Parts: sequence; structure tokens; C-alpha cells
Amino acid sequence: MQLAPSEPAQPAAQAASTSGTGPGAPARKEPDPVPDSGAGAASDELTLQAGGLRLPIHVHARGLSLGILATLACVFALQWAQKFFVPFLLGIFIAYTLNPVVRWLERWRVKRVIGATLVTALILGAMGGTLYRLQGEFFNIIDELPTLTHKVTRIFTSGDGQRSTIQQVQAAAAEIERAASSATGGEQRRAIQKRTNSLPPAAAAGASSIRVMDWVLAGSVGLATFLSQATMVVFLVFFLLLAGDTFKRKLVKLTGPSLTRKKVTVHILDDINNAIQSYMFMLLVTNVLLALLTWGALRAIGLENAGAWAAFAGLAHVIPYFGPLLITLATGAVAFFQFESLRMVILVAGSSLGIATLVGMVVATWMTGRIARMNPAAVFVSLLFWGWLWGMWGLLLGVPVVMVLKVVAERVEGMDVVAELLGE
Repeated sequence: MQLAPSEPAQPAAQAASTSGTGPGAPARKEPDPVPDSGAGAASDELTLQAGGLRLPIHVHARGLSLGILATLACVFALQWAQKFFVPFLLGIFIAYTLNPVVRWLERWRVKRVIGATLVTALILGAMGGTLYRLQGEFFNIIDELPTLTHKVTRIFTSGDGQRSTIQQVQAAAAEIERAASSATGGEQRRAIQKRTNSLPPAAAAGASSIRVMDWVLAGSVGLATFLSQATMVVFLVFFLLLAGDTFKRKLVKLTGPSLTRKKVTVHILDDINNAIQSYMFMLLVTNVLLALLTWGALRAIGLENAGAWAAFAGLAHVIPYFGPLLITLATGAVAFFQFESLRMVILVAGSSLGIATLVGMVVATWMTGRIARMNPAAVFVSLLFWGWLWGMWGLLLGVPVVMVLKVVAERVEGMDVVAELLGE
């Protein structure tokens, strides 16, 4: 009598054990997926045949548009506020470079106020002493400008009564213009030329001559602007040296109460400090070395005012990549006007280019690679951008700005793409 009700329970227990829903039943094992031989496999095969594997990219249109607009606004703001940002960044970089000297004086129990004053006065004194030693050569270059004009006229004018090079170029241009006028039927152009020829000689000469006073006034305004910005940089360097680590402590405090954030901020500021100090020290050493080598080579060749051109070479070499080209062109032109010999031009320009290549492309590039650990192609593209944005000052400040950006990108989440692009 008891076996009758228990018989239907056996299939139920087997069903429970099979389905895996019982309390002691093992977990159900899912069957292996069977590849679909239908439309899905056909579409995958077509995709592989069409262009291989494809990476799906999801674009957030609103975020991308806001990012582009913010980038354009930032670039416009940087270009508009160039007169503020250039002295500001230059003063910060110089202060970072001179800060270890002030700290060294503090270890000798010299107060920071006195140390900052001594360092600033020492830098200004060194610059003033260099200019005082080279002022005679700079004045010689200025005094030789009239003689240089006569040399240019004599070079372009042959001494045997023939037409000068400029006259030949003008004659060739006139022939081309007459041929174009006859081909296109330029009656209006001939009428304009006839009215121009009817002008008095004094008016024609005044219309075609270069007004020297405009150049003098433009140069005076540029010199006044440079002196005002240099004064701003000097005061900014002095006050930053006087402040010491005050702004560093304030930035760490502003990051928030989290200890992790404060540690990351301290590491970022320390890395920026080390990178800028190493790069500026490298610039100082390489530029002084290049100026000394250039002075020795030009003096041995016999180029006049070799010290002034060596100082110019040391200053121009601050600009990466484009500085050596400017040095080569300037020294080659000076050698041409002094010696009037192609052999001497090649000798002087080749010596300048060789020294600039040795110091700039070998020593400076090697030291910059070890200091910054950046991709040279990315650095060159960034120099093009900063040069377009701020001109010569952008070429000077582009590398340290990119170094700071790389240091920040390596420590901040969400900027991994920037760090990867700028890295080695």
C-alpha cells in the first residue's frame, strides 16, 4: 500500500535532479554554444571579406562639440593675452631655475630676502657686464651700416658701365609685363602706367622709396615694449624667489582634505620643478658653450666683431631647431659683405652650422631626451603650434610648457592620451 504513492515521486525526483532545481542538486551545465550557420555567420563572413576586423567607436556628439569649442576658446584666449602670458611664464621658469641658488644661500643662514636680492642683482650685473664688454662691437656694427649700404650698391652695380643686377631684373620684369599686356589686351594697365610715368620725379621717388623714419619709429616702439616686458620679468622673478614655497603649499592646500590628492599634487609639483630646473640649466650650459665656440671660430677666421656675433648666436640658439638656421644665415651674410668671397662665406657659414649642429643637435638633443623623455616628433609639432601662437617667444617657451603638460598628464586621470602622445 505504501509503494503505490511513492511510484509517481520517483519521476519527480529524477526531474528535479535533471533540471537542477532541487536543494541538493548540482548546478546546471549550460550547453556549448553552437555556431550559427545562418544570417549571422554570413554577415560576419561578409564583414571579413569587405575590410577585415573593424573597431566600433562610440562618439558622444555633445561632449565632442563642447570640447572643440572649449579648445578654440582657450587658444583664442592665449593668443589674445600674449602680452601677459609670455612675461608671466618666462618669469616663472627663470624663478624655478634660480630657486636652488637661493635655497643654497639659506643653508648658509642667509635670509631669503637678502638671498633673492643678491641673486637678482647678480644676474642683472652679469648681463650688464656682458653688454658693457660688447658695446664697442655692437656700436661698430651700427656705425658700419652706411658702409654696408655702399658695399651692397657696389656689389649689385658692375663697374664697367654695364647695367646693374637690379636694373636687369627690372628690365626683365618690364618685358614680362609687356608680354602679358599684349596677350590679354591690357589697355587699362597701359593707361595706369602712362599716368604713373606722368608723375613728377620727386613724387615717383617718394612713392617707391622706403621711408626710413617709419622703420626707426617701429624699432623704437618695439624696443620700448621689450624693455617694459623685461622689467616685468625681473620684478616677477624677484617676488617669486622671495615667496619661496608659499604657492606650493597653497596649491597643496587647495587640492582638498584628501591625503591622496595632496600626495599626488606634491609629486606633480616636484616633477615640474625638477624638469624645469634641469631643462633651463641645460639651456644655460649649451648656449654658453656655443657662444664660446662660435667666438673662437669667428675670431680665428678673422670676422669683424666676432664677440657680438657670438653673443647673438648664444641668444638665438635658445630657439630650438630654428635658432641654428638663423645663426648660419646671419654669419654668412656678414662674411659676404666683409670678404666679398664665396669661399669665406662657405667657411664662416659652415663653421657656424657645424658648431650649432654639434652643440644643438647632439648635446642639447641628447640632454633634452634624458630630461624630458618626450617624443621628438610631438615636441616639434608643439613648437610649430606655439610658434604660430606667440611667434619667437612661443618657440622659446614651447618646450618647457609641453614638459609641464606631460608631467601633469602622467599624474592626472583622464589625460592618459596626452601623456601617451608626448611620451617616448
